[in-house]
This record gives sequence, C-alpha cells and structure tokens, in this order.
Amino acid sequence: MNAWLEIPDYSHGLLVPIFACFLIWDKRKTLRNTEITPEWSGIAVIALALALLLLGQFGAELFVSRISVVILLAGLILGFGGWRLLQELRFVLLVLVLAVPIPTIIFNQLALPLEGLASTLATALLHAMGVPALRLGNIIELPNMRLEVAEACSGLRSLVSLFTLAIFYGYFLEKTYFRRTLLALASIPIAIAANSVRIFGTGICIQYWDADRALGFFHQFSGWLMFIVSLACLSLVHYAMLLFSVQFRSNS
Repeated sequence: MNAWLEIPDYSHGLLVPIFACFLIWDKRKTLRNTEITPEWSGIAVIALALALLLLGQFGAELFVSRISVVILLAGLILGFGGWRLLQELRFVLLVLVLAVPIPTIIFNQLALPLEGLASTLATALLHAMGVPALRLGNIIELPNMRLEVAEACSGLRSLVSLFTLAIFYGYFLEKTYFRRTLLALASIPIAIAANSVRIFGTGICIQYWDADRALGFFHQFSGWLMFIVSLACLSLVHYAMLLFSVQFRSNS
C-alpha cells in the first residue's frame, strides 16, 4: 500500500484490487454454480505463502513478501473451495500480481536495455529534426548540454502502468481473448515509443528553448502528456483491430 501511495509510478496498484473485486462480482453467477470441493493441498500452498512471507521479511526482499499475499489467497481458495473454484478465479489472482512492484533485481536487468533503446530512438528523432546529437550509452550529447537518460527515464514503470490499464481496457471493451491479448502486447511498443518521444521533446527544448525548464517543468509535464497519448494510441490500435475484423468478415 505504501508503494502505491508514495511512488507515483506504482499508483496504478490502487486500481488493481478494485478491478479484482469487480471481476469477482461480474462472475458471481458462475461462482455460485461452481461446485465446492475443499482440498487438503490448499494447506501446502498456504504453508508456502507463509514461508515466502518470512523469507521476505528476514531477507528484506519486499517482492517476496508481497507476492506471498497472492499465493496465500490462492491457497485459501483451493483449501476451502477446491480446484474448480481456483480455476474460475485464476484471472483475478493474475490481475492482483500486477499490483506488486517489480523486484529490484529484475527491474535493473530490464531498465538498462530500455534506457539504451530510448536513447537510440530519441537520438534518431533528433537527427531527423536536424539537431546535432551524439549518443554515448545512455547519454545524449547535445550542443548546449549533456542529456542523461537515467533509470527513472527508462520507461519501464510507465510501461507496467500502461500494460495494466491495457488489460483493464481490453476486459471492458473487448470480448475475445485474442484481441485482449493483442491489446496488452501492443501497450509495450506504445510505451517504449512514447518514452522515446518524451526524451526527444526534452532534447528539442534544451536545444531551442531553456535547459532548466526543459529538465524541470517540461520533463514532468511531458510524462503525464505522453501517458495520455499512449492511452489514445491504444484506443487507435483497438479501433484498427475492429476495422480489420469487420473487413475480414465482409471478405470471407
């Protein structure tokens, strides 16, 4: 909960439990008709969750402690409801995993390649606009100053947030599992492209406007702006999928 409230990049976690509750309410008729067959194996899953909780507490690994809550819920469902009930609620449990911040070791492994990719794309855009720029790793050398693409600018956190919202979007506005999956996957290149454009915009502002404002107000404001643009792009992808589906049906 503290991570959701204190770290803006994980604020989407506040919506995940609400969405999970809605999923359960939406499947209430199916859940009522599901046969309840308690399983003793649920105790083993509960024991595993408690062991992970202790391991996370003593090892100071927050991810292990947090993910143990989801495993504990799975064990309780299995123990009191059985395998069929667990199967009906598997998507709810997977959705809850989205609220858990990425473990640091995985975050660091993914952030560095994304920093390099964002730097490369932003540099290419700057060259296209006639701005002299030289990329050295995750640093872009501009005539006026050096622009460093730091870990916070890797776009990984905005990617996770957009991926989560894409799942929400697909559930409410799309009926087929295939198109829901495509929407979720489409959020990945959209988030990467949006982050690259944000860095490109910052470089343009540094070159032609004011460096302090570019790294201050513009950089913060552009983060929100590009996230809104990313959502709009996701909607366009969905619209294109629907048009393609209608066209395919009319031709067949």
